[in-house]
Amino acid sequence: MRIVDFHNHHIPARYELTAMRTQPASQRARWEALSRKLPDENLLMCDVRDGHLAGRVVNIPANLIANEDGHVPHDTIMAINDDLAELVARNSGSIHGLASVDAYDGDRAAREAERAIETLGLRGFFVDCARGDLLIDAPQARPTLEVAAKHGVPVFVHPVAPPALTRQMESYGVIGTLFARGTVNSAALIALLEGGVFSKLPGLRVVVTAHAIGGVAMAASLSGQSRLPSGSAEVLRKHVFIDTTLFHPAAIRATVELLGVGNVLAGSDWPITGDEPIGIKLKGAMDGAGLTVDEQNAIAGGNCLRLLKIAA
Repeated sequence: MRIVDFHNHHIPARYELTAMRTQPASQRARWEALSRKLPDENLLMCDVRDGHLAGRVVNIPANLIANEDGHVPHDTIMAINDDLAELVARNSGSIHGLASVDAYDGDRAAREAERAIETLGLRGFFVDCARGDLLIDAPQARPTLEVAAKHGVPVFVHPVAPPALTRQMESYGVIGTLFARGTVNSAALIALLEGGVFSKLPGLRVVVTAHAIGGVAMAASLSGQSRLPSGSAEVLRKHVFIDTTLFHPAAIRATVELLGVGNVLAGSDWPITGDEPIGIKLKGAMDGAGLTVDEQNAIAGGNCLRLLKIAA
């Protein structure tokens, strides 16, 4: 399979990984290991050089370098997008970049989104799915979503750690933390659907993680009880994509049935989910899901390249 991994994080070495300060003691060792991996460009490229991957789609998560108030200065946002464009240029054809945008910063965020596409040549946007009490359907985020719809580029609506639920679940370890993040990712998807954002922005395409499968299932199965028309399954398939981060046959089978095989993207959450090459986990999960060779090839790389408008 020609695998293009949609879900990869990187933090250039010149930035401090401030997210380590807020991690519970039970996860401190895990984050110390991540702090060594995230800046390592050689490690980022290793699976590409070794032939395990045809490419990575990379983002620089601003919230991992935020100050104690969760704020990242606008100049820093611009700088990390410049850094990402340089990373792409150094690894042309192997690395594709999603610009970090503070979607809750209104028109200023939209101007940076325009610059990222038109000047830096990045392929889409990476945004937080929530900020405080706001979800991605908030009026503050609309200018960024409008830019994405206008240019026809995807928005990776990435999970965050919702403070109250994260505190409630943190004693249950990594699974508890991931549940909290998946819950708010599902909430963001429902907000986009129920808030009418897709009907107002017909060119908008968003990507959520596999942890949001609950929101996808709820939106698909309860369409008759929502504000969406009865054909909301078509709305989902037109606008919503999901990655394979959970690498479970049942999860992949479910997302294929809910969204269609063309809306599922290979994504590993590198380096968060470990060092095992994505191909091993992905192939096993797709075989277990009973997918055909053509379906597997689409998920492995074809869908991602099509979404990013990159020639195969």
